[in-house]
Amino acid sequence: MAELLQKVVEENRQGEAYAPFAGDTNIFHKKFYIESYGCQMNFSDSEIVASILHDQGFGATRNFEEADLVLLNTCSIREKAEQTVRNRLQAFRKTKDKKPGMLIGVLGCMAERLKAKFLEEEKLVDLVVGPDAYRTLPGLITEAEGGQKSVNVLLSREETYADISPVRLDSNGVTAFVSIMRGCNNMCTFCVVPFTRGRERSRDAESIVSECTDLFNRGFREVTLLGQNVDSYYYTPTHDSEGSHESVTFAMLLERVALISPLLRIRFSTSHPKDITDDVLHTMARYNNICKYIHLPVQSGNTRVLQMMNRTYTREWYLNKVKRIKEIMPDCGLSTDVISGFCTETEEEHQDTLSVMELCRFDMSYMFSYSERPGTLAERRYEDDIPEAVKKRRLEEIIKLQNNISRENYQGDIGKTFEVLIEATSKRSEHDWSGRNSQNKVIVFPKGNRELKKGDYVHVKVNTATSATLIGEMV
Repeated sequence: MAELLQKVVEENRQGEAYAPFAGDTNIFHKKFYIESYGCQMNFSDSEIVASILHDQGFGATRNFEEADLVLLNTCSIREKAEQTVRNRLQAFRKTKDKKPGMLIGVLGCMAERLKAKFLEEEKLVDLVVGPDAYRTLPGLITEAEGGQKSVNVLLSREETYADISPVRLDSNGVTAFVSIMRGCNNMCTFCVVPFTRGRERSRDAESIVSECTDLFNRGFREVTLLGQNVDSYYYTPTHDSEGSHESVTFAMLLERVALISPLLRIRFSTSHPKDITDDVLHTMARYNNICKYIHLPVQSGNTRVLQMMNRTYTREWYLNKVKRIKEIMPDCGLSTDVISGFCTETEEEHQDTLSVMELCRFDMSYMFSYSERPGTLAERRYEDDIPEAVKKRRLEEIIKLQNNISRENYQGDIGKTFEVLIEATSKRSEHDWSGRNSQNKVIVFPKGNRELKKGDYVHVKVNTATSATLIGEMV
């Protein structure tokens, strides 16, 4: 399963595109507006779409009412995400009624899953484009401008968009996402990703290193390597490709990116517990600029439920993997995904999940109650038999426990000093900087009188903490 799609960013917050292009934006004869929902991969895909549109003469805008083309990059992981998108489409349609030339399109996972419904039943959109069909956008736009309903949701076994240089939308100029693979071969029973994003394929390693090098040369100081399951990354060059014909594993790719510069931090998401290897862990430990942080979704703490989810590991196996991580990197930060109320889950099995959380002491968790998704294996095989009230109560217990653990973990950092990459001015005060340490914890600290800027590294001593933020001072 692709746990990455469970990162419903800030409860499906919208990511607005803006005009990020150098020079006079008046050179663009049309404007596009894009909102992205769901996972980091969707936000990364929107940057690929922006690049394709840029080459077609479209400039970005923050105001959808002035756009010629309005796009929603969508998520299907939960019902709430889909309903949010429908509400936005209805709002866009009202604007389109006043501006007939406007085109509205749906991209991403909902486009793949609900193509006919969008075009025929709801009549909310003019274009429907799946995750592997973004190169065809120019032709689809031309068709839609001629009055046709345009759709391309064909999945690919080869498409990685390796040759497209993404336009960094709403970037802070310090951190960037870099997609290293697409699709997923895991068939977790609750997940739609294998059906909406297709089979797993890895991107050319040289193109990844080149993109990361270019980002560093442009002033970026952190890249996050993205994939539904990054640990299964495996690229084999073709016989006609230039350079080495050596196959590249994820551990090897991590090392290649780390060697670009010691000033470039590397993160990655997401890992599947069955695939993360000792080679990856030792590579992380060997390089200071590979962040000591792993997102390792557990989903459930009970072996029977894990088997129903087709997670392919047991409770004991997961706990041993966490133990191994801590043996190799004692300071490694950990986060996870947890689902409450999966089909047939008993109260005792719910308690097993709570006990795994206690044992692993995650710094943070993405926590959801089970939401049956049409077309998944779980929908076909199992009855969604846990009452909503029970799901909600179990989720509240999971959230309460995680909040307590997070608070204790963060308070345990009081008195420690961390290297922090400055990412932005604090949202709460223009007099403070905000950044993260290697363990992915946000640290806020006064700017003081030092001449610093975004992208600089500083050492910060932690003086106090909440359950989600460390607060300190430069040393």
